[in-house]
Amino acid sequence: DLSPAEFARNWVRGGHRIFDRLAQLSKPTIAVLNGHAFGGGLELAAACDIRVMAPQATLALPETGVGIVPGWSGTQRLARLIPEPVLKEMALFGRRIGADRALSCGFVAEVAADPRAAALAIAERVKTLSPRATEITKAMIHAGANEGLAAMIETLGSAAIAATADRAEGVAAFREKRKPDFPGT
Repeated sequence: DLSPAEFARNWVRGGHRIFDRLAQLSKPTIAVLNGHAFGGGLELAAACDIRVMAPQATLALPETGVGIVPGWSGTQRLARLIPEPVLKEMALFGRRIGADRALSCGFVAEVAADPRAAALAIAERVKTLSPRATEITKAMIHAGANEGLAAMIETLGSAAIAATADRAEGVAAFREKRKPDFPGT
């Protein structure tokens, strides 16, 4: 019952903010798909880093069949994750795809009889890895896929400068209200 402006501002933008925050978490995220992941459910799974799917599960973007369009990245993030012809079948015609096709097109990492157990095994493995290296690797992959590229560039630049003597001197000079004397100048 929202007006068109309220629908765009509150429903669509709000959904984007939530899914973008999920996608940008520093820790890896895993979606377990066990049943139907249609519309917003599929878009939610797309915001995760890894997807594990049950053999009988299905994916779809049925919005055009009810007179609406995918609104929470179904045409944007999914366009980076699913080959264009497959995404067009799903988004334009409402075609459902199964686990085998989702695996063959690279949308899911694994098809497992017990997708929850498979996802938990992945999570246990992630817990043994370097948290900082995992975080930076995830950010670099996102930047390579043009998701959050500007933020990644600024993050890497900020991290690099934070480890320098220039930063230490600049901050000290600011606090002491004096002109900085940068090393090597």
